[in-house]
Amino acid sequence: MDNFGTLNWSILVVFILGNLLLGFYLSKRISTADDFYLGNRTTPWWAIGISVVATYVSALSFLGGPSWAYTDGFSVIALHANYPLVIFVVISLFLPFFYNSGVASIYEYQERRFGPRARALISGIWLVSQTMTSAAILYATSLVLEFITGIDVVHAIIIVTIIALIYTALGGITAVIWTDVAQAAILLVGAIIILFALIDRMPTSIGDTLVALKAEGKLNPLEFSFDWSHATTAWSGIIAMTLYHITVYGTNQMMVQRTLASKTIGDAKKSYMMMGYSAFFIYFLFIFLGVMFYSYYEGVVFENSNTIILQFANDYGLPGLMGLIAAAVMAASMSSLDSAFNSMSTVATIDFYQKYVKKDATQEQMLVVSRWFTVVIAIIVIIPAIMLTGSTGSILQILSSIGSYFVGAQLGMFAVGFFSKQATEKGVLVGTLVGFIIVWYLATFTDVAWPWFCAVGAATNIFVTIIASVLIDGKSDEYSPYTIKGQIRKFEEEGLEQKQEGWYLVPGKIDKASYGLIVFFVATMLFLFLFQTLV
Repeated sequence: MDNFGTLNWSILVVFILGNLLLGFYLSKRISTADDFYLGNRTTPWWAIGISVVATYVSALSFLGGPSWAYTDGFSVIALHANYPLVIFVVISLFLPFFYNSGVASIYEYQERRFGPRARALISGIWLVSQTMTSAAILYATSLVLEFITGIDVVHAIIIVTIIALIYTALGGITAVIWTDVAQAAILLVGAIIILFALIDRMPTSIGDTLVALKAEGKLNPLEFSFDWSHATTAWSGIIAMTLYHITVYGTNQMMVQRTLASKTIGDAKKSYMMMGYSAFFIYFLFIFLGVMFYSYYEGVVFENSNTIILQFANDYGLPGLMGLIAAAVMAASMSSLDSAFNSMSTVATIDFYQKYVKKDATQEQMLVVSRWFTVVIAIIVIIPAIMLTGSTGSILQILSSIGSYFVGAQLGMFAVGFFSKQATEKGVLVGTLVGFIIVWYLATFTDVAWPWFCAVGAATNIFVTIIASVLIDGKSDEYSPYTIKGQIRKFEEEGLEQKQEGWYLVPGKIDKASYGLIVFFVATMLFLFLFQTLV
């Protein structure tokens, strides 16, 4: 720890104190459970948008992105070029359902569409999945603190958890969003400094470096291979990971909850569109860093590849840089952890405590329970985080692989809810179980790459759900009011306003602004093709 230095410690301590003070300040505005979950719907859309970006672009991306690209090359970008398509689908189909309903937990939709068992099932699936995700993020941050300061990894896990827990439990979703804004700025500054420092230290020009990397096969962003065992093909990115990320942004309480804090449906959609336009550039930066590190270190094998960016910052020796990087990675981590703690406590309180323990709980009682659930969840997350300390591969890849087991079930349940006339609650329960079995089989007995688990799991879930629903409950002649067609019919029959300030409230209707996302996706794919062809 002595090598970390006074300046670096000062930067890190100021960052930590700033987050805690902001949480304490915002806690004064929290008096009810709805304040804790939705923040009075007064947060500006741009802050929510930055929070959405910061939450998903976590320490896993800051450390794991360069690590993954160091090993697999630029083809990793194919898995992250689909965000414009993802956001197009989510803001057209998912957000209107959740925003119009006025719910705090998006899984209440499953009860309205199917029944209480479907709601409990998907809430439970998500809580388990998010626990593992949060553990991976926590582990990523502990690596930084151990590498930079010498703090033992287990102690680092506990320290980071306590910090994120305090301001989240105090300030709720409002503290989550505004600390995310500050944390995103620190993360971006840290990444840009590393980029320019790396370019400055490269032994050859950028042009010569790219030519050498091209010769080694490290600069091929689009690999149109039909090898199902290869994770980073263009088909994996365009098809499999599009479905994966639709699940992340459309059926994930952690991501959707902050958009429900928007003033209007237009603000909710605009906040998500920020991710649709910015994600490509962010991931391009991290992946570009990875292939450049491969050239800089001449492909040497690191004991733990997640520390590459930290090793370079240490080697560079700029005063205060290690403190900034430590703050940047903690910022990235806590922007995800605070969101997870808040959203998981929301689901635990609303979907389980209020539903099964105390249905007549007051807002004040719910607030107290939510804060206690935040504490319990933080403690639970520590356990798998410590278990991950023995892993050495890219944590971004590890996280994505873990998530692929669960997202198929989530996507399948919402897909049949939105589009199927025949799906019933009993059919959904059967379909979800069979989907999990198929995914387990693929992961255990085949060499099919993990990005396809979501697509296969969702397809299995949908097919089996519809068949099982018809066999168990018989055919249905009408669409549920909670399907896309049912919602469109409801708006038409009841003469409801279909737009709010120029943005569609009706699920399935496409806003003019959304078409820009399709144009942007085509432009990015063309850019990657030209990059691969001309470089």
